[in-house]
Amino acid sequence: MASSGRFFRNLFFRRVPRRFCEGRGGNVATIFALTLPVVVGGAGLGVETSYWYYSSLKLQAIADAAAYAGALEKIAGSDTAAITTAATTSAASNGLGSGTIVVNTPPTSGPNTAKKAVEVILNQNLDRMFTSIFTQTKVPEQARAVALITDASKACVLALNPSASQAALFSGSTSVKLNGCSVMSDSLASDAIKIQGSAAVQADCLITVGGVVLNNPPAMVCKAPITQALPAADPFASLPTPAASNPCQNDNKSTLKPGTYCSGMSLSGNVALDPGVYVVQGNLKINANANISGSGVTIFMSGSSTVSINGNATVTLSAPTLGTYSGVLFYGDRTGTAAQSTFNGTASSLFTGAIYFPRQQVNYLGNFSGKNGCTQVVADTIQWSGNSTINQDCSSLGMKDIPAAQSVAIAE
Repeated sequence: MASSGRFFRNLFFRRVPRRFCEGRGGNVATIFALTLPVVVGGAGLGVETSYWYYSSLKLQAIADAAAYAGALEKIAGSDTAAITTAATTSAASNGLGSGTIVVNTPPTSGPNTAKKAVEVILNQNLDRMFTSIFTQTKVPEQARAVALITDASKACVLALNPSASQAALFSGSTSVKLNGCSVMSDSLASDAIKIQGSAAVQADCLITVGGVVLNNPPAMVCKAPITQALPAADPFASLPTPAASNPCQNDNKSTLKPGTYCSGMSLSGNVALDPGVYVVQGNLKINANANISGSGVTIFMSGSSTVSINGNATVTLSAPTLGTYSGVLFYGDRTGTAAQSTFNGTASSLFTGAIYFPRQQVNYLGNFSGKNGCTQVVADTIQWSGNSTINQDCSSLGMKDIPAAQSVAIAE
């Protein structure tokens, strides 16, 4: 009996715990097997959602860069097609891949629809990884950015040459007052704007892509000249070239009609110009003691033709206030070669409108401006030695603002 008792005790203590342990191990294995997909799936979902979040951040950065690139192109005066190309190129180079891009200027939604801005909308579809066991539908992502352009100032004197020394030069004993507007130079030169001698300049600011040399400090609204600024776009870059017409007109009359003056113009005495566009193929000379008048006039200087106005002439001309050439008084041909046009005249002369010579130097010598001070000078280079007061707010006379010192910021 004693031996049989030991047998059963040994059997109980040796076999039962082992079976119990073996049973518990089986339960753990079963539980592990059942929960493993959940654990792995949860980890996979965490990794995948982190990837989605990273992709959305990257897509937003691509949209921001594309909108910024488009805005810089807009500042340069490019059309919508060029702005779209700049934004698209930026997005592609930053890794948009097979995603799509839509570029709007101005934006089609949001608080900046009426402002100078570029909107970029990007869309892409992401492939699924772990979550593909539940659905094969791709994960859509969208990013939107709006780059807003702001103008620090407006220019009424703009030198377009990108590299010329002394692109905007004020010299002699000139006294120039620019009320509500600035002097702007697109030149990279260290002396892109120069004030020399006893010249006195009063302006909102001096703004240049390059630098300034100031022998006589100007009176400015801004604390100091703005250097290394973004270049200003040619405000009249899209202005069409007037077509020449037949027959050739004769300038030997007291009243001149719009049309083409094939041998230039030489004006003396009292001459009135009827409203319209005058295409001058050859030089325009206004002689001493001439009295020239006309309103609603645009004078287009074909090729490299130049303007020369005697200091004793009295000239009262104003640009159209409506139509294609609204606000443009003189228009120099973009296809011309380097030349110089000189604007002079008595103190009672009035040049109301823009004097635009993108390929010529304009020498502004007279002691005059336009009606209510409304004159703009936009030229390749500008030399100023006359005494003038010029005002900026001239929209009522058909003239448009010329943005200067523009900046770009991501606003949305």
